[in-house]
Amino acid sequence: MQLRIVRHCVAVGASIALALLGGCSKPNDTVTQAAQQQTTAGVPAPSIEDVKAIAEDGFVYGLPIVMNYAVLYDFVIDKNSGQYKGPFNQIVNTHRVFTYEDTAIVTPNSDTPYSMLWLDLRAEPMVISVPAVDPKRYYSVQLTDGNAFNYGYIGSRATGNDAGDYLVVGPNWKGETPPGIKKVFQSSTDFSLTIFRTQLFAANDMDNVIAVQNGYKAQPLSAYLNQPAPAAQPDVFSPEHDPLPGANPEPVASSAAPQAVGGDAIDFPVIDPAQVKTDFFEYLDFALQFAPPGPEETDIRARLTRIGVGPGKTFSFKDLSAEHKAAVLLGMKQGLSKVEAKVATIGQDINGWRVGSAFGDRAFYNGDWLLRAAAAKAGIYGNDAVEAMYPMVKTLGDGTPLDGSKDKYTLTFAKGQLPPVNAFWSVTMYDGKTQLLIKNPINRYLINSPMLPTMKTGKDGSLTLYIQKDSPGKALESNWLPAPDGPIYIVLRLYWPKTEAPSILPPGQGTWQPPAVVRVGA
Repeated sequence: MQLRIVRHCVAVGASIALALLGGCSKPNDTVTQAAQQQTTAGVPAPSIEDVKAIAEDGFVYGLPIVMNYAVLYDFVIDKNSGQYKGPFNQIVNTHRVFTYEDTAIVTPNSDTPYSMLWLDLRAEPMVISVPAVDPKRYYSVQLTDGNAFNYGYIGSRATGNDAGDYLVVGPNWKGETPPGIKKVFQSSTDFSLTIFRTQLFAANDMDNVIAVQNGYKAQPLSAYLNQPAPAAQPDVFSPEHDPLPGANPEPVASSAAPQAVGGDAIDFPVIDPAQVKTDFFEYLDFALQFAPPGPEETDIRARLTRIGVGPGKTFSFKDLSAEHKAAVLLGMKQGLSKVEAKVATIGQDINGWRVGSAFGDRAFYNGDWLLRAAAAKAGIYGNDAVEAMYPMVKTLGDGTPLDGSKDKYTLTFAKGQLPPVNAFWSVTMYDGKTQLLIKNPINRYLINSPMLPTMKTGKDGSLTLYIQKDSPGKALESNWLPAPDGPIYIVLRLYWPKTEAPSILPPGQGTWQPPAVVRVGA
């Protein structure tokens, strides 16, 4: 769903003409009302150019937040989304890897079966417990919040493979670390996503992965301490906070009923891709209520207030004047153009690959909202560089786009030059247009290091991967990475990259470099 949000935002330009058909002045214009309130306080009303500039910056700032909300809605709220995983505060284990049928997240990893846990931290913290895991098996537990900040890790690299209990707290929690807790992690938002990745060595290894997954546990702190649960917190909404225009006006029990876990029931706004191109800031209004601002957000939050956007606000695009509608839409369009341009410049261009790091915690971004938006656009929920690196390629070294409908390609690792990792590496194929996994005749979405024993190497010890839409023949099929019948997008993943030379770290400056993709003809 979050991918469709980006696609529909591309279409905002087409909506500008329609917006201009509206009236010139409307009493319920959110921007005008906000301006009147600020004028009273001595703040000048925003000009049309100001509105456009604020909408542009606000779109860049808010894109990862709204994308994250769309995933939350699909995974936790809407049981009919086709991507539903389960309720808040309950681990949902997927006993398979992702395939072309999984469409909620762009560039999904198909190496590690996922376990997911959406946390509602409003009432009390949650305790995440992990079992002892075989040191040969890599696993990680990524803690990422509604701001798209990776605020902590549990797992092979970060905490080791021993069993342990860890406390995850909300943005406003203050307290002592309870006995038995190894570490405390603080989310910057009330709702937070926990992503468990457990390495799968081969198809016949799934039972072992399931045994590890069954050892992952989550429980409220009160249950962990054998104490009574705290009373539910007051509803975060004031009475006027209804679902967005076009959202289901009444609870839908079978699909998107109000949720109450860490606090009172909430009517989560229905995610409608067609609405996002105009109602983007309504969704941002909603999400910001659960995200107390950090010090680096003071300026952007203040600027958004000038057009009536923020926690507790009720921005309404449909009630804007024609001029304000056009200004907001133009601002969003320009914001998206900036994000797309930034995606193309993340990291360094090395042999046609983009090698860099765009994921991290609050300190990593330090108010660089464009970098954060570009990271989400490139593949939301990516890991920190020390946990995993993601070189990406769409072109040959000379800039020619990779296209499976026109050409065949190879990727060759020289002897002794495989990706240097402490865990494992993989090369995953995606559709260049959607950044989703592709349907193919052998149901192979990637080639990874656990597959090396089944692959063929050259006489010189090199490893060549055959990248093409049709089979290279039975003799070479073990090394075949099926490509789409069109634009190609490839991600090379290095899990727990080595820090000693040769290494891909620091990002874009390491002593190890990915080899170029080579065209071998149609």
